[in-house]
Amino acid sequence: MAAEWSTVELGNVADLLTGFPFSSASYSTDPTAPRLLRGDNIAQGRLRWEGAKRWPKNATCDFEQYWLQRGDVILAMDRPWIEAGLKYAAVQASDLPALLVQRVVRMRGTKALEAAFLKYVIGSRDFTNYVLAIQTGTAVPHISGGQIKSFQFRLPRVDEQRAIAHILGTLDDKIELNWRMNETLEEMARALFKSWFVDFDPVLAKSEGRDVQLVSQTSDLFPNAFEQSAMGNIPIGWRDTVWGELVSLEYGKSLSGYSGNESIYPVFGTNGKIGTFNEPLCNHAGIIVGRKGAYRGIHFCSMPFFVIDTAFYVEPRGPMEMRWAYYELLRNDINSMDSG
Repeated sequence: MAAEWSTVELGNVADLLTGFPFSSASYSTDPTAPRLLRGDNIAQGRLRWEGAKRWPKNATCDFEQYWLQRGDVILAMDRPWIEAGLKYAAVQASDLPALLVQRVVRMRGTKALEAAFLKYVIGSRDFTNYVLAIQTGTAVPHISGGQIKSFQFRLPRVDEQRAIAHILGTLDDKIELNWRMNETLEEMARALFKSWFVDFDPVLAKSEGRDVQLVSQTSDLFPNAFEQSAMGNIPIGWRDTVWGELVSLEYGKSLSGYSGNESIYPVFGTNGKIGTFNEPLCNHAGIIVGRKGAYRGIHFCSMPFFVIDTAFYVEPRGPMEMRWAYYELLRNDINSMDSG
């Protein structure tokens, strides 16, 4: 029973370790080398490996304690919370092998604390509120290992931990499956976009007189020949342009009271949807472009939405298919456009 749960400090029931300061001068370009888990690789409830740094395979023997294991719970110590939520995740088999880097803490279960239950302790609202109350620094808010260890929470018996983690884990598995299905569909859409609007496969097939399904599906959408432009061969009737002629990037606005999902309109920040609000800033379906933070994204919303001041939204200067603009913008690596 909950009344019988004991109050404990996290450091007394979990195995905590902070990472090692791996030197950037020794990073490996070998795509098969183990990845280095840095704060930039931690999103809300999952790890992301775009642009991951790697460590030489032949230089890992001195770092045995920093190897991550499946089920480890990871938390960023610098900027542990952003507008999208707490930067934590549980390590999956697909994330391995990986080594732990400084300013990231690894938490591991013990006999007293099930690893699966630990994940939900760190993902709880109580832990997020604790982090927000104790983090220090303005330019780069951060927390220390000692502060993490001092977090107090109520601990059930081990059998109850397993039962709670099993129920929540079943729901998480469904969420993960849906997320992966959406990711697969997104990859398919991006591949189709590249075929049509980058490689011009329908135009090429029609110009060569090939009787293929792709041509019949798109016969009214594409011409059957190319013409020369400053950017190379493009379909007849198309033109070269720059984004500034087609759209403007409008700043989001500061907003409070947007957490939760009780209102109608989605609220977006740099990393995606972060809540809802009762009125939109952009009155049509459109595109959000992250502008601040270590990792910025491009997001599409199929309904009116609000954007906070860490991101832009795209405002077309004339008639435009916003889905086309979204996939075209995805081809640009905005995370390489750092300044400052």
